[in-house]
Amino acid sequence: MAHFAKLGKGNKVEQVVVVNNDVITDSNKQEQEQLGIDFLNNMYGTNDIWKQTSYNSSFRKNFASIGFTYNQYKDAFIDSKPFNSWKLNETTCLWESPIVKPDGNYVWNELHRSWDERIN
Repeated sequence: MAHFAKLGKGNKVEQVVVVNNDVITDSNKQEQEQLGIDFLNNMYGTNDIWKQTSYNSSFRKNFASIGFTYNQYKDAFIDSKPFNSWKLNETTCLWESPIVKPDGNYVWNELHRSWDERIN
């Protein structure tokens, strides 16, 4: 199955839908993103912006989810920045804390910029 993300204002993902692979496969047995885009716009009667997303992150870095942003320059779906101190890894397009998370059950403390052990 192929997955497509509908982009709204600011390239924010508004919806993610599944399309059968037969819809996006051309007569040469090659997948064509545009076939899926045309199918969705025809089905919904719209002219929306759709981008194919990969469930196993084999392209566009990360699987799109509602609220993610599509960055056209990186050709990647990027989640919202979780904390001001975190930086975007330019290779993976994932947010990383300034300190590596230790093994175990920890939660990020933005005020102290540290990982605090979660006590249950």
